[in-house]
Amino acid sequence: MTSLKANDYSNPEYIGSKFRKKRFKFFEENWLSQSKQTTIIDIGGTVQFWVNENYHKRTDVVITVVNLRYEEKQYSNITTVVGNACDLSQFADGSFDISFSNSLIEHLHTKENQIKMAKEAMRVGKCFFIQTPNRYFPIEPHFKFPLFQFLPEFIKIFLQTQTHLINGVKYERAYAKNIVNEIRLLTRHEMKEFFPKSNLYTERFIGIPKSYTSYSFPKYNLIASKSNTRISYHHSCY
Repeated sequence: MTSLKANDYSNPEYIGSKFRKKRFKFFEENWLSQSKQTTIIDIGGTVQFWVNENYHKRTDVVITVVNLRYEEKQYSNITTVVGNACDLSQFADGSFDISFSNSLIEHLHTKENQIKMAKEAMRVGKCFFIQTPNRYFPIEPHFKFPLFQFLPEFIKIFLQTQTHLINGVKYERAYAKNIVNEIRLLTRHEMKEFFPKSNLYTERFIGIPKSYTSYSFPKYNLIASKSNTRISYHHSCY
């Protein structure tokens, strides 16, 4: 039975986990099948995400997780580094085969920071796979509330601090205000703007775009370069 418990990614029956699984399958089929040895930088990710996918057991993939919080090294092929997604200057251009990120770019407060993150992801990775929720999906994915993203700030804070309507809990005012200011959801147009000449993977729920992933894989780049035109591939996930 599908679980709707908020952000319960450790539960394979959580609806968010199911979308992530389908998205990751697309990633594996289109990238890892092309490379015998792969280096990945996961921007804003966690070690647990890769453990859930059994990547801590792989010998053909080396992963560097960059986050504001440090995690102790537990696996030989996964390293954690404290860093800022908007400034990855500790890494040289093209240091990794692929830049990978799940639902991080919308947590950077401003459009300026999001553009910085996008540029850094494209700089340090030879290819990239960057996902974010769709601003116009009717249920805001972090707060699990209809059209929350379009409400005035004072109502957003009221709902979090004075009711249990947001994820079933009441939040402290400081936290509520911070998370409201932190999240800036992106549109399809902005993802195409931030990642020019990229391809777009679109996940849908009951026919409505739920999230977008801008990606660049070698075989798609080859097709685009041969035609000398910008090409977008649209894949739907239900």
